[in-house]
Order: sequence, then structure tokens, then C-alpha cells
Amino acid sequence: MSVSHLPAYEQVKTFVKAQITSGVWQAGDTVPSESALQQQFGVSRMTVNRAVKELAAEGLVTRLRGSGTVVAQWHRISSMLAVRDIHEEVIERGHTHSCRVLRLEVVVADSALVQALGVPLGAPVFHSRIVHLEDGVAIQLEDRHVNPAVAPDYLTVDFQTTTPTQYLFASAPLTEARYSIEAAQPSAAEAKSLGIGRTEPCLVITRCTVSGAHVASQARLVYPGMRYSLRGNFQL
Repeated sequence: MSVSHLPAYEQVKTFVKAQITSGVWQAGDTVPSESALQQQFGVSRMTVNRAVKELAAEGLVTRLRGSGTVVAQWHRISSMLAVRDIHEEVIERGHTHSCRVLRLEVVVADSALVQALGVPLGAPVFHSRIVHLEDGVAIQLEDRHVNPAVAPDYLTVDFQTTTPTQYLFASAPLTEARYSIEAAQPSAAEAKSLGIGRTEPCLVITRCTVSGAHVASQARLVYPGMRYSLRGNFQL
């Protein structure tokens, strides 16, 4: 999906943020000059300058007098939990990924979804529920709500050949992600979907992803504790 519906300065910000959050640009790397960004996006110098100023205010880039703009260094210990696709994780371990699509539907936004996605009360929202398997064993239950304004074709996607994360990465460039992580017992429906007992401890991640000016999706990811371990890295 194109980001052309965004204001011009937001298009520039979205591009730069995506390069940083995806790891293409690392801390200390030089960001393309304002004139280069101006030419790339076909916008005014003032528009690019606004985008870079806002990125600097958000702490993502540092403007160096006489040296241009660079990706900001981290000045505190920061959790670098990347937004990973479960398919990629399984493949990296040398195993086979498959999935079972349990639900793919339109639901009506309640107060919780209004708060999570920023959509009007009663607005249509896309909902998917998918079990991801590693060598035939369920390792993740993904319960996701998607903002139709960001991914209007979501319900037509064949999730046997791609994953919601892969599709959203391609159609709605990620600019921000918010996490909450907890240990919890599964609900009866979650336990049944994962093929585990009600008392088995699970790792539960609630993840909200943002693309430009819109919240793209909110996902509840439930992992059986005995089948999955969370990995990340930390840097100064």
C-alpha cells in the first residue's frame, strides 16, 4: 500500500523511520541529505526540513552542524525487541512453518478497539485468528485486529502463503511498535487452539503497530511457555 495519502512531510518521515526501525540504517549512519530527500520525493526543501526537524525532536536522528544528519545513538540501555515474523523465526531454526486460519472476518469496533486502533465506535475492523505451527506443533496463537484504512485488502490475502506480519510490512511500512509482555494462563479457547492444558503458563505479547499517521493493527500473541523462548538484544 502506498503512503501517498499522507502529507508530504509525513511521507519523508515514514521512509526514514522505516529504514531505521528495519535496521537498514544503524546508529551513526548518515541519513541522505535534505537535497537528496527533496529530489527523491519531489517535495520542497521546507517540507524535508520539517520532516528532519520532527525526526530529530523524536530522538531518531541527530543533526550535526556541517556534517549533515545521522541516525541517533542510544543514550540509555534500550530493549531492541524487533518486530519479527514467526515464519522467519521458524525458518531460521531450520524447521517448517505452517498455519491454521481459524477466523477471518469483519467485526464492529467496540470501545477497546476504538482506543487501540483510533477508529470510530461501530466502525468495521478486520479480525483474524491464526495458529502458527513449527514442524506441525502449535507455537503461537495470533489474534489480530487490523485498521481497514491502512490495509483495505487484508481479508483477501491468502495466509497459507504469507503471514499477516509479512503482508502488513509490505502494505503499511512500520514506523512504530508498542509492546506489553506478560505471563498468563490461556483462556479455554486459546488452550484448545494451541492444544495445551488450561494451566500451562504462556507468554502473551500484545503488540500495536503504527504506520505513518495511522495505527495499523493490534495483535495478541499467545505462546505456550514450554514451546517458545523470547529472544532480543540490548545495546547502550
